[in-house]
This record gives sequence, C-alpha cells and structure tokens, in this order.
Amino acid sequence: MTSAGAPGSATDTANATVRIARLAWPILIGQLAVIANGVIDTAMTSRFSTLDLAAMALGVSVYVSIFVGLSGVVQALLPRIGQLYGGGRMAAIGPEVKQGIWLAVFLSVIGCIALFFSPLFLTLAHASPALIVKATLYLKIQALALPATLGFRVYTSLNTAIGRPKMVMLIQVLALCGKLPLNALFIFGGLGLPAFGGPGCAIATTILSWLMLLTGILAMRRLHYYRQLHLFDHGFPPPRWKAQRSLLKLGIPIGMSYFIEVTAFTCMAVFIARLGATAVASHQITANVGTVLYMLPQSIAGATGTLVAQAIGARSAHAARRIAYAGIRLAAIASVLLGVVVWFTRAWIIRAYTPDPVTIAAAMPLFLFIAFYQLFDSVQVTTAYVLRAYKVAVIPTVMYAVSLWGVGISIGYVLGLNPFGIAPPALQGAAGFWLGNSISLGLVAAGLLAYMRHVQRRTAAAIGNA
Repeated sequence: MTSAGAPGSATDTANATVRIARLAWPILIGQLAVIANGVIDTAMTSRFSTLDLAAMALGVSVYVSIFVGLSGVVQALLPRIGQLYGGGRMAAIGPEVKQGIWLAVFLSVIGCIALFFSPLFLTLAHASPALIVKATLYLKIQALALPATLGFRVYTSLNTAIGRPKMVMLIQVLALCGKLPLNALFIFGGLGLPAFGGPGCAIATTILSWLMLLTGILAMRRLHYYRQLHLFDHGFPPPRWKAQRSLLKLGIPIGMSYFIEVTAFTCMAVFIARLGATAVASHQITANVGTVLYMLPQSIAGATGTLVAQAIGARSAHAARRIAYAGIRLAAIASVLLGVVVWFTRAWIIRAYTPDPVTIAAAMPLFLFIAFYQLFDSVQVTTAYVLRAYKVAVIPTVMYAVSLWGVGISIGYVLGLNPFGIAPPALQGAAGFWLGNSISLGLVAAGLLAYMRHVQRRTAAAIGNA
C-alpha cells in the first residue's frame, strides 16, 4: 500500500503518473488557447470604446453562466465513452456519440432561447439603454455559435475519452491563430464591412466555432483511426429516450456543479462591488490569475478521469484506484509548486495587470489565498473527475452546493462585509471572501476524497462479484 492508501507498487504509480502527464499536456494547451480568446477579445475591444468593453463584459457574464452549465451536461459523454473504450466495446461508441449529438442539439435549443431573451436578464443589471442594446446584440450573435460550440464539445469528449486530445488541441490552437485577424476585421471594420465594436468579437467567435466543428467532423471522416469507432455506420438514428435519460442522469449534476462554481464567484464579485472600485479591481486581477492557474489541475483531472474510466471499462478496479491516487497526487504537487512560484512573483504578476499603486497594494494580500488554496482546488477537481469516471455526480454536486454556496459565501459575507463587527481588519473586504472560498474548497476536497473511497470499495466489490 502507498502512503495515500492506494494499492500498487512505486513502479505502477510512476507509470500511471507518466500516462496522466502525457494525456494532460495537450488538454492544458487547448484550454489555455480557449482562455487566450477571451484575453484577445478584452484587449481589442478596450481599444475600440469603453461602452463596447462594458457591453461585452456584461454579455460574457450571461453567456458563460448558460454555456458552462450546458457544456457540463454534454461532458457526461466522457466517462461513458471512456468505459466503452477501456472495455474494448468499439461498436458501441458510435451510437453513444450520435446520442450525444442529439443531446447537444436539444441543449442548443434551450440555450439559444435563453440567449435570444437575454434583455430580460440584462435589465436586472440596471445598465444604460445603450449598454443593453450592445450586450443584447452580442448575446444574439453568440446564440448562433452555441450549437457549434456544444457540437465541438461532443468531439472533445470523444477524443479525450479515447486518449487522443492532441487533435482537439490542434484545432483549438489553429482557431486561436484566426481570432486576431477576424476580431480586427469585425471590431474595427474593413473590406467593406462596418465596425461592429464589441459584437464583432461574437461574429468572429461564431465563424471560428463552426469552422472548428466542421474540422472535427472532417477529421472523423477522413482519419483511419476513427473507423474502428463506427461513427458513421448505420446512418444517423433518431434520439432514444433511454440513452438520453442516461446521459441526463449523469450530465445534469455535472452541469449543476459547474454552474455552482461559476455562480459562487459571481456572488463574490457582486458583494465585493459594494466595497468600491479598488476592491473590485484587486479581486478581478486575483480571480483572473486564479482562472489561468486552475487550468493545470483541471487538465490533470481530465486526464486522470479518462484513464480511470478506461480502467473501469476494462473491469480493473485495482488499476482504477491506482490511477486515481496518482492523478490526485500529481495535481496536488504541481499546484503547490505553482502556488509557491506565484507567491514569490506576485508583485511582477500584479504590475503586469495594472500600474496603479493603490490597486497593487490591495491585490498583494489576496495572492496569499491564490498560493495556498491551489492545493484544495487541485484535490477537489481531480477527485470530482474521478467520481464522474465512476458515473457518480449527484452527491458531489450536493457537496458543492452546501460548501460553495452555503459555507463559502456565508463566511465571505460575515468577514468581508463585517455586518456583525467581529471580523479582524486583515480579513475585511475582498480577503474575507477569498478566505471563505478557500475554506469551502477545502471542505469539498475532504468530502469528495472520503466519498471516492466509498465508491471505489463499492465498485471493487461489484466487479469482484460479477
């Protein structure tokens, strides 16, 4: 037994770690390419006008809340395909992907309706009419990209589940290369086209999203490797309720867990906004850096979940446990090292965002939380992906809701806003909310680890009895 309680020799653990790392790095690069698209949008729109930048920021906040939840539902495909692939049931993968496409279509209809009725959400912000008009146009254009984006999520889940994320990474990097010229064309105008400003980012995103989806389809049809998966055999069957119900049973809790994470940060931002512009700016810088850093453990988590699902499909509970612990350990070590680097370079990082000495001073103490909460975040996200590989998502989602919405926001409110006059000065303001968030992530990590051990024992017993 290892020190973590997982079975397997040091050699087996090392081999599992190497396999996870090989699968994780393309996922990481692809995710960073996706984030870079948002950075390019912000940088280019800010050079057009402040109004367009504010409208885009408002539109993005609505779009992300909708998209993250829907894309999480589609991710139910990943463990299902991973188990089929690990068990050598190649003929079943094609029908599973086709049902996933139907799921993406249904979710796209729901998402597009929500985006087309976005003025109902935007009026809650009490923004100016000009801002709402721009943000509404941005969201309506983004609605045209949603079906392609969810369709590409099906392609991403397939490739990750069969251990070929490099194809996805290549398409995402190529799309990033096209983002700059398309943004320039549609934001500032040219070639006979008018300047669209912020909504021009949505036009560029829509074009690239459909090109990415078409490239993925073309790759599946042309590359020899995909033929063993029977993706294009027997035509395209209609949706089957039993298959859709199975996908939704796993996908809805996954989508809800993503929604809970996003809205927990949104609530933090709303409460911190009461504290003034400096507090908001320091929080935004910290949150942005945290989002980038989160890509590393999330990539390791995705790779770990894929390999665990394949091991379960091969009916090897022993290998599944070994890979799970290897992935959690790798994510924790990598995140701690990254947190140390961030702590010692925090001054340079913050100055890269702003030259304002007041904002720099406000952001500096918040980076303490960035440095140490990485450990909790890496453990919770990797363990959550492992549980999804076992097709378990309901209990983890309840844990997220209780910890992030209940504990984290409550502690943040009591400390950050200090309504009862009991918070020490060092923890008032944005620091109190970040402490609450860190504590909630620690609770989630501990709860998920305990529950994962229970699920592993139950699965091992089931495989042994079979």
